[in-house]
Amino acid sequence: VWERTGALDVGAVALILGASVMMQVITNLQNDVGYTVRGGERSRTRVGLPRATALGLLTARQVRSAIALAIALAMLLGLPLVAARGWPVLAMGLASIAAALAYMGGPRPIAYTPFGELVVFLFFGLTAVAGADFALTGDGVPVTTWLAAIAMGALAVAALVVNNHRDMEHDRGVGRRTFPVVFGADASQMLYTLSLLVPFALVVGLAWGIGSAWLLLPLLWLPVALRLLRDFLTCPPGIAYNLVLFRTFKLELAFAGLLAAGAVLARAMA
Repeated sequence: VWERTGALDVGAVALILGASVMMQVITNLQNDVGYTVRGGERSRTRVGLPRATALGLLTARQVRSAIALAIALAMLLGLPLVAARGWPVLAMGLASIAAALAYMGGPRPIAYTPFGELVVFLFFGLTAVAGADFALTGDGVPVTTWLAAIAMGALAVAALVVNNHRDMEHDRGVGRRTFPVVFGADASQMLYTLSLLVPFALVVGLAWGIGSAWLLLPLLWLPVALRLLRDFLTCPPGIAYNLVLFRTFKLELAFAGLLAAGAVLARAMA
């Protein structure tokens, strides 16, 4: 937004960041308690990170109370943005809360279907990036922002793909019909490949659209992405995927940082 307009409402940025963090907290807590109460840990075959409720560190009631508190805080942070930009921000906020709760809640959780990656793309990519642009400016979202939103959404999808690919056999045993369970390991590997590499292709379009080579900065991390892809495709089953998952998160963070730095430098050097 600053690259395009030369202005940035720091207060609004802080509100958006805070609300976004709360959405992540809600999702993680709901995932923790929802999976445990549905009996997903009973087989003891999952090799992912431990869940607080499954370990007995927190009760389901405590986690649900924390979820309610996080929802209240997210709504409180969002009120000034709704007042400034109107119903679109309210709709995005309510939809984000609903998706966070539905991911591992309700009679048919999203996480038990092959649509988890799609939901992550929509909310951690399109809504997070394009929605933030609108909340900051109140204007139409330009194509360059949509390209950035698609890129970040794809990298978020890549992280979920690793998680679901790692747990494929366990998920099949507990009745979760995730993307790799439904479509197979080959399709899961293809989805990871696309999710990891497409963002690097999109930065070329971003650089061209903005008219600055500074937006090509994320390409510095392309060799890292290629090594990560190789390691994912050759990773042995089981706990080894956890390291690939952490590296995917680090790649996503580095890509976002370089993209933001490129946007700042494009404006500063103009």
